[in-house]
Amino acid sequence: MEVKRNYQKEMEEEIEKLNGRRPALLLHSCCGPCSSAVIERLIEHFDVTLLYYNPNIEPEEEYNHRLAEQKRLLSLAPGQVKLLPCDYDHPAFEAFAPAMAQEPEGGKRCLSCFALRLNYTAKMARDNGFEYFTTTLSVSPHKNADNVNRIGQSAGEQYGVKYLMADFKKKNGYLRSLQLSKEYDLYRQDYCGCLYSKPEKD
Repeated sequence: MEVKRNYQKEMEEEIEKLNGRRPALLLHSCCGPCSSAVIERLIEHFDVTLLYYNPNIEPEEEYNHRLAEQKRLLSLAPGQVKLLPCDYDHPAFEAFAPAMAQEPEGGKRCLSCFALRLNYTAKMARDNGFEYFTTTLSVSPHKNADNVNRIGQSAGEQYGVKYLMADFKKKNGYLRSLQLSKEYDLYRQDYCGCLYSKPEKD
């Protein structure tokens, strides 16, 4: 029987190896609310820059709304977290998603979406001189941390950047994101981002 990995412990062990050094880390963020608790946890140990690369989000108005909330959070939250600009790249998602329209949430379409975003983050981390990268995706109770970390680690190996293993929902990470969202009055969307995940409205 395979032993379940403790990604929170793996992250803590990696941080301990830093011995107080604060390396540059590129954080892929799926949204402002999820990033709130993750940033709070990471800024004590890393020089964090945020990358908001989410080609899955549609329509574009929704993407822009979430991006504006992300920027507002960075302006309000403690710590100096910069934003690495990137374009809205919806065609990259559309290149594979329609063929997987019938996949369930958490299935192959979602895994391909994670890979798209984390490979791009790893490339940007390499191209901009970051030592580490990671993602906020694991803070959500709807995201499987094993899948997120497996894909992140593979992207890191491909681009030669250290992927920080994490399960940010641990130690009440998701609860903290709810608290901070309320504190900063952040917009919390009711679907992941792609229209396939959007609930039907009456």
